[in-house]
Amino acid sequence: MGTSVAWDAYAAVLFDLDGVLTPTEQIHARAWKTMFDEFLERRADGSAPFDLEVDYRRHLDGKPRYDGVAAFLASRGIELEWGTPEDAPTSETVCGLGNRKNEIVRAVLASEGVTPYPGSVRFLTAIRSAGLRTAVVSSSANAAEVLKAAGLGDFDAVVTGADLARLGLAGKPAPDAFLEAARRLRVDPRQTVVAEDAVAGVQAGRAGGFGLVVGVDRRGDPEPLLRAGADLVVSDLVELVDDGP
Repeated sequence: MGTSVAWDAYAAVLFDLDGVLTPTEQIHARAWKTMFDEFLERRADGSAPFDLEVDYRRHLDGKPRYDGVAAFLASRGIELEWGTPEDAPTSETVCGLGNRKNEIVRAVLASEGVTPYPGSVRFLTAIRSAGLRTAVVSSSANAAEVLKAAGLGDFDAVVTGADLARLGLAGKPAPDAFLEAARRLRVDPRQTVVAEDAVAGVQAGRAGGFGLVVGVDRRGDPEPLLRAGADLVVSDLVELVDDGP
């Protein structure tokens, strides 16, 4: 699905990380399943196990970690105390469960590493050569570790879940994180491109008034991204290279 974009109309591109630059979305999904299935098994209340496709996309994809925990628990009719970010990974609070998932992700990254999508690397090279600035905007608190493990550097700004917590900003689908990245780059959102694979992220890009919202569909189902407000959808960012800068 090639498409033509007038790149000279834009000053910067803001990238989600998991599923756009790196295949770490799969690591996150597996970690959520491991953590939630263990939690539900301990409760032994008959709740259905975590569904890698449905539950991940519906409740967790693109959201800040603790918000995702709360959304999934609500889908199973489970209420827990929220706790604090300092809760131990063994604590059965929203924050404790989120921290346990984070612990699992870090263990996988340390043992397996991560390789970025080759098409995304080619796209990054092309837009940087054309003079556009680049930033990563991720709800993950592990974004810095993922970028390092993937060998991805030279971004002009990186906004992570830790930044959102420190600054008191709302996570996706609110546009706060993308707007913060645009502020750091000193670019007008109307002259900025957002590249996202999650419905919540696309909604955030649209809500922020960004000039172009590109959906990255790794699942072969572009419709949810289009309905969320994507201006165009590609299966890989490399599709934009030939027609791009």
